[in-house]
Amino acid sequence: MQLNWIDWTVLVVTLLTIVGYGTWKTRGRNSAQDYIKGGNSTKWWTIGLSVMATQASAITFLSTTGQAFSDGMGFVQFYFGLPIAMVVICMVFIPLYHRLKVYTAYEFLEDRFDLKTRTLTAILFLIQRGLAAGITIFAPAIILSVVLGWNITYLNIAIGVLVIIYTVSGGTKAVTVTQKQQMFVIFAGMLAALFIILNLIPDDVSFTKAIDIAGSNGRMEILDFSFDLENRYTVWSGLIGGTFLALAYFGTDQSQVQRYLSAKSVKEMQMGLIFNGLLKVPMQFFILLVGIMVFVFYQFNPPPLNFINSSTETVLASEYSEQYQALQNKQNTLFNKKKAISIQLTKTDNDNLRKDLFALDSIEKTYRKESKFLIKKAIDTAYVNQYARLSNELNLIEDKDSKFYKEKKNELKDLYKESAKDTKTNDRDYMFITFILKYLPKGLIGLLLAVILSAAMSSTASEINALATITSIDLYGRNLKENKDEKHMVNATKLFTLVWGIIAIIIACFANLAENLIQLVNIIGSIFYGNVLGIFMLAFFFKHIKANAVFIAAIITQVIVIIGWWFDWMPYLWLNLFGCLLVIIIANAIQPFNKNKETLHV
Repeated sequence: MQLNWIDWTVLVVTLLTIVGYGTWKTRGRNSAQDYIKGGNSTKWWTIGLSVMATQASAITFLSTTGQAFSDGMGFVQFYFGLPIAMVVICMVFIPLYHRLKVYTAYEFLEDRFDLKTRTLTAILFLIQRGLAAGITIFAPAIILSVVLGWNITYLNIAIGVLVIIYTVSGGTKAVTVTQKQQMFVIFAGMLAALFIILNLIPDDVSFTKAIDIAGSNGRMEILDFSFDLENRYTVWSGLIGGTFLALAYFGTDQSQVQRYLSAKSVKEMQMGLIFNGLLKVPMQFFILLVGIMVFVFYQFNPPPLNFINSSTETVLASEYSEQYQALQNKQNTLFNKKKAISIQLTKTDNDNLRKDLFALDSIEKTYRKESKFLIKKAIDTAYVNQYARLSNELNLIEDKDSKFYKEKKNELKDLYKESAKDTKTNDRDYMFITFILKYLPKGLIGLLLAVILSAAMSSTASEINALATITSIDLYGRNLKENKDEKHMVNATKLFTLVWGIIAIIIACFANLAENLIQLVNIIGSIFYGNVLGIFMLAFFFKHIKANAVFIAAIITQVIVIIGWWFDWMPYLWLNLFGCLLVIIIANAIQPFNKNKETLHV
C-alpha cells in the first residue's frame, strides 16, 4: 500500500521534530551526572510519563489491541499488581537508591554482597534487555513491512538510527525529554483513533450497545477469579505474578530505574512512580477498549479471514485456493448472520440473541484457525517448490566456481533461512494496523503510524540507554585498573550506546514473529526478572545471607527457571514468583554450608 503525501508529511515531520528537539535540548552534556542521571533535575510528572513511555512500546499498541480483538479485555488483569509494586518500590527501593547515590541498581548489590554478584546480575539484565531491545524495533518493523510493503531491514535500521542519534547525543536527559513529546503523540493518536472508530460504527449503535455486542461475543469478561494454571490471565496471576514482575521491572530493571534516578529528590521519584501506578491500568484498559471497538466495527463490516494480505494472496495462489475460498464463503455467511443478530440486539434486550451471537463467534474462531492451517500449508508448499527449483538449477550448473553458481547457492541459503522463520499466519498483531490503513482518513493514518514508531523509539531509547549505562558503570568502569575522569566515562557510555543500538538493530533483523509480540516481551522478562528480584529481596531483608550463597543460588535458579519455561511447567507470569522464591530458598539452604567468613556490608 502507498501512503498519501499528507500521511508521509505528518509521519516524517512528527518523527524528525521529536528527534531534533531531543538532540537540540540536551546538547553539550559532558559530565557523568548530566549524561547518565540527567542532572538530577527531572520533575515528577516527567518521570511518570517517561516510565510509562518506556513500558509502552509499539508492541503495546499493535499487540494489545489485537489481544482485545481476539480474546477480549481479560489481558488488563496482567497489570493489577502494578499499583501494589509501585507502593513497595516507593517505600523500600527508592530511599535506598537515593541514600547510596547510585548510578545503577546493581551498584547496591556490590555494597551489600560483592563484585561478582553485582556483575552476574548486570549480565542477566544485559541478556534479557538486549533481546527485548531488538524486539521493540522488530515488532513495528515486521508489521509495517508486511502491510505497507516496506523493506524490513531498512525499517529496522531506520528506527534504530533515529533512536541512536538523540540517545548518543544527550543520554538519559534526551530519552526523558523526547518521551514527553512521544507520549503526547501517542495519547493524541489513540484518542483520535477511538473517536473515528466510534463514528464509523452505525449511528443507531450507541456506545452502551457497542459494549453489549462485544460482551455478547465474550469480549468483555474482565475478571477471572479461577485458580486454573492453564488460564494465563486471571485476577490471581495479575495480583501475584504481576506484582512480582512489576517489582522486578520497575525496581531492578535499569531501563526503568534510570528514569526515576534522574529526579532531584526522593519525593519527586515517589510521586513519579505513583503517577505511573495510578495511570497505567486505565491506560491499558483504554488501549484494550480501542481493540474492542474495532471488533464491534467488524460486526457491521465484513472482516477478512486473515489480516495479513500477503498470506491471503499466497494461499489463494496455491493448490489450497478452493478450500480457502470455500472457508471465506462460510465466513461471509456467518458474518451476515452475526450482523443481523447484532442489529436486533441494538433494538431489543434478548438473552437468547446474546447466546446465539456467542455461539456464532465460537464458530468464527474455528474458521480463523482453519484459515491459518491452510495458509501455513500453502506457505510451506511454496517454499518446498522454490527450494526444489533452485536445487535443480544448481545441479545443472557445471562450473561450481562461477559467480553465477555462488549467487544461486546464496539464494538457496537465504530461502532456507526465510522458510525457517516464516510464521505469517498469526495475524492478531496485524489487526489494528490493517484497520488503520483501510478505514482511517488521510492525515490520521500518518499520525497513527507516528504513534507506533514513536512508541518503538521511546522504548528502544530507554533500553539502549540503560544497557550502555550498565555496561559502562557496572562492567567497564568497575573493572578498570585505574580511575578515569568523567569525560572518559561519558565518552565510553556514548560508545556503548552506539554499540548496543547496533546490536539491537542486528537482533531485530534476525528476530522471529511470535504468537503475540507483547507476550513475547513479557515472557523474556519473566524468565530473568524473578531471579533478579529475589537477589534484591535477599539483599534487603535477609541480612544473614552472604555473597557466595546468593551467587550460587542465582546461577542454579536461572538454570531451573529456563528449564521450567522450556518444558512449560506454569504460565509465564508465575515464573516471576517462582524464580524469586526459588533463589531465596536456595540461598538460605546454602548459607549454613558456606564456611567462607565474608564481611557483611550494609
